[in-house]
Amino acid sequence: MFALSEVRWAAAALALFAAALPLDLLGAPVWAWAPLYALTYAAGGWEPALEGLRALRERRLDVDLLMVAAALGAAGIGQVLDGALLIVIFATSGALEAVATARTADSVRDLLDVTPHRASRVRADGAEEVVPAADLRPGEVIVVRPGERVGADGRVIEGAGEVDQASITGEPLPKAKEVGDEVFAGTVNGAGMLRVEVERDPGDSVIARIVAMVEEATRTKAGTQLFIEKVEQRYSIGMVAATVALFAVPLLWGAELEPTLLRAMTFMIVASPCALILATMPPMLAAIANAGRHGVLVKSARALERLALCDRVALDKTGTLTEGSPRLADVRPLAGGPLDENGLLALAAAAEHSSEHPLAAAVVGGARARGLPIAPAAEFAAAPGLGVSATVEGRRVEAGSPARLLGEGAAAAAAADEARLLEERGRTAVVVLVDGEPAGVLGVADRLRPEAAAAVSRLTALTGAPPLLLTGDNPRAAEHAAAETGITDVRAGLLPEDKVAAVRSAEDAGHRVLMVGDGVNDAPALAAADCGMAMGGAGSDLALESADAAVVRDELIAVPAAVSLARRARTLVVQNLVIASVFISGLVVWDLAGTLPLPLAVAGHEGSTVLVALNGLRLLGERAWRSAASG
Repeated sequence: MFALSEVRWAAAALALFAAALPLDLLGAPVWAWAPLYALTYAAGGWEPALEGLRALRERRLDVDLLMVAAALGAAGIGQVLDGALLIVIFATSGALEAVATARTADSVRDLLDVTPHRASRVRADGAEEVVPAADLRPGEVIVVRPGERVGADGRVIEGAGEVDQASITGEPLPKAKEVGDEVFAGTVNGAGMLRVEVERDPGDSVIARIVAMVEEATRTKAGTQLFIEKVEQRYSIGMVAATVALFAVPLLWGAELEPTLLRAMTFMIVASPCALILATMPPMLAAIANAGRHGVLVKSARALERLALCDRVALDKTGTLTEGSPRLADVRPLAGGPLDENGLLALAAAAEHSSEHPLAAAVVGGARARGLPIAPAAEFAAAPGLGVSATVEGRRVEAGSPARLLGEGAAAAAAADEARLLEERGRTAVVVLVDGEPAGVLGVADRLRPEAAAAVSRLTALTGAPPLLLTGDNPRAAEHAAAETGITDVRAGLLPEDKVAAVRSAEDAGHRVLMVGDGVNDAPALAAADCGMAMGGAGSDLALESADAAVVRDELIAVPAAVSLARRARTLVVQNLVIASVFISGLVVWDLAGTLPLPLAVAGHEGSTVLVALNGLRLLGERAWRSAASG
């Protein structure tokens, strides 16, 4: 972070202010704290002042320049502490924004770690050569061995394997691939050797399009402004024009210089935007700090405001609505067979114990959870897309895909029926054969988070509509997860660009969309949505950096709590703007219609500033989070 100049200068301003404040409040000599305040003004104010002057050169008057002018004006009439506080708040806000922008750019570059750099290309004479993946062209053939990344988008023309394509589709389990199946650049081949015919140029691959979509969406969202910034031009120009007119016009009519200057200076003080600026930032920063203490990191005040305005939520499934790792859910021995649940599971776990497949890990984990002994296995073999086989206690045990292992006969038909029932419930079915005969079926599923249904219910109450479910997983698994959580709008089998299209469609319909996801495949949608929130426990680096906020404790119920807290922050901002406007309007009318004493003007101005700051800081307390979490 300290590679960024905004962070270094904001840290310096904060440190200098922290050193000067106690000396000032404890009555130390002026020479002890005045230089520290002066350095605070310089460290935190030079960049906003420079930006303001650049804007002025382009015939724009922005709040950065007014903020510096107001801070210097406060110092000029003896309110040095207030001006320094204003400088520190603005510098800190700018530093947070710079960090968020820089880290998003870094995350896009980090995606190159997922993108394959080299590939084994088959030459015309049949020999292999290692070439840069960027040199591959459609029609060429590449070889992908176990453990290697697929070098380009293409189609399998020879071999079979199981490819982990979670980075593209979000599916929790590797996908069996055989001749004719499509594969994506950047996905990992787990077992079996594949020959793949390249179908797309590297620059047009799915992973390359993810990078482009994230960059484009980030640039688009960078133009979003806080509410106060939307009116800063008119307010700034109006205030400057009114001050000049209040000074110049009476002089043209023969008024005396000193009272005219005093009235204009009083007007500039009471009309300065200090209270309006502090109306926005303290509630936002307090909400960000409170959310951070409870495991939700919001990257900036702009991100918090976008979160508060969202009225539609889109959820990823794997790793967001679910835990993201397959677990054993069902053990179904065949009726009348020789094995009960524990016997069936113990044999299957023994056969699967030597496999590195996620399904095998789920079966072995389920056996250990039941305290079952796992017997040693011999003659272990694994076939991609088929399953495993091994000899356990003198019996030949096979476990794998029902479509590949089941043949003819009554037992096979009964096992196929059980497998179909499990798959209709969103499970992945694993059939177990003992000595060539079906013995039962295991169901493996990506388990829903315990708080998923409650989180969906809260989000529905907050937005007035159930969330969308956007997932690359298969429709049956998606429908089952949706049914258990109360979601009615399900979009399954989506690629990253499809998720972006779904988000854009909701936005085109007039909604402000909050996207919640965790994977590389969710990153474009997280960046494209009005607000993106990443699940931090299993979230990819790209998802975490593309999002506006991250749930670092991996608790889905924190999402509606954060939305509620953001809305309360925005409510306080509106309250503060009303308070500040009433004070400013009253003092301005008094100054224009009568004679407002300068000390009273300063007291009224500073009083409104303190009042709105204290009102915003109410969101720092534990009670504010508890209230947001409970609804």
